[in-house]
Amino acid sequence: MHTTAVRHMATAAITALTVAAVPVSTAAAAPAVAPAPAVSAKAAGSDSFYTYDGSEPLSSYTPGTVLKTRTLQYHLLGIPTPVKAVQLLYRTTDAQGRASVGVTSVVRSPGGDGSKAVSYQSAYDSLNPADGPSRAIAGNVTLGGVLPNAEALVLVPFLLQGYDVVVPDTEGQTADFAAGPEYGTTTLDSIRAAGRAPETGMNASTRFGLIGYSGGAIATQWAATLAPSYAPDVNRNLVGFTEGGLLVAPAHNLKYVDGSAVWAGVIPMALIGASRSFGIDLKPYMSSYGLEVYKKLENGSIVNALGQYPGLTWKKLAKPEYADPNSVPEFLDAVNRLNLGSAPTPTVPGFIAQGNGGVLEGTFSNLPGIGRGDGVMVAGDVRTLARQYCDTGNKSIKFQQYGLLSHVGAIVPWAPQALGWLNDRFAGKSAPSDCGRIPAGNSLAPEKPAS
Repeated sequence: MHTTAVRHMATAAITALTVAAVPVSTAAAAPAVAPAPAVSAKAAGSDSFYTYDGSEPLSSYTPGTVLKTRTLQYHLLGIPTPVKAVQLLYRTTDAQGRASVGVTSVVRSPGGDGSKAVSYQSAYDSLNPADGPSRAIAGNVTLGGVLPNAEALVLVPFLLQGYDVVVPDTEGQTADFAAGPEYGTTTLDSIRAAGRAPETGMNASTRFGLIGYSGGAIATQWAATLAPSYAPDVNRNLVGFTEGGLLVAPAHNLKYVDGSAVWAGVIPMALIGASRSFGIDLKPYMSSYGLEVYKKLENGSIVNALGQYPGLTWKKLAKPEYADPNSVPEFLDAVNRLNLGSAPTPTVPGFIAQGNGGVLEGTFSNLPGIGRGDGVMVAGDVRTLARQYCDTGNKSIKFQQYGLLSHVGAIVPWAPQALGWLNDRFAGKSAPSDCGRIPAGNSLAPEKPAS
């Protein structure tokens, strides 16, 4: 995204947020919360808030417990706005099932009463914790944090319609890019935390809608998928989920973007994120060039990868004997654990949208048996997932495929449709269903070892 465009978007967002400005309640904190006064942008950029420093073991707290809270001004590209945000440090669970901490940001609506909220999962797509939405909101300015700043425009319509907005740092404090299950638990515990902190004006009965695009879709879908088992208390209050540009089966996507002029840089980013999340080491399988790329992107973001590695392939990253990615056991285990096709079916209504015009970005699928996608996400995988949900008991699935739109373009029609769809769910209207009308897609069977 060009700097000039970002500045224009930021200016528009600042204007819109000014309209939506509202003082945030400063009710007394619960015993589990360590309250802090409003802080400056400089203080917000420090690491102290992001670290649990309590005397009790972190594992002794239940997921969603609020550990710290602070109130600050909502910043855009480092510029403070009149809007206040409440930020919470809370206990959550990482991809390996260990106790960890997450940070979420809560913005109150000027016309809201705390009874309804949306959890907006950002598409910040980064391997650098400094690029998280909470840090951008607190005033940090990084190249990788450009997208969370621009996304403020998406939040304003919800605020003006009476929704409180919760924005979790879905990738956790180590920025585990593409680690879907961890995105899900972080999102669900963010909702729990928002309902437990008096400063937010919400409570355990607040109804929530989940929304996200691209990287935010990963978090949205995994949250909806894991909610019935991991957070049934949250699931009871979910009105539905809506997402666009969804990553379903990472092994398919990595083959789809293999050699792409635009999206190939996502390959090493995903490998680094999966390695970090599951505690595995893929470096022994990498070529000298692969190790060079790995080092360059280890703390990079989508801004550092998009269009900067044209023609990059798995074979260029791997040693010759590992030319087939399925010959790497750790890779195979990781991508199968990240495959939504093997995960449970959500129990709440969903609106899933997907572009299928990746050809417009100069990207063609080179994966036999898998049709085109939006340039980075495989449309056939998304269709199969939606059909699978219908076939396994969730008949409240709306599906929309934008046949001529790329990954970047599909967000334009999806965003207003998603807002309208969520409005209807909060209004209690029956959820529409496209079950029985969704075209066939691809197999989502787990990957098998190379023969």
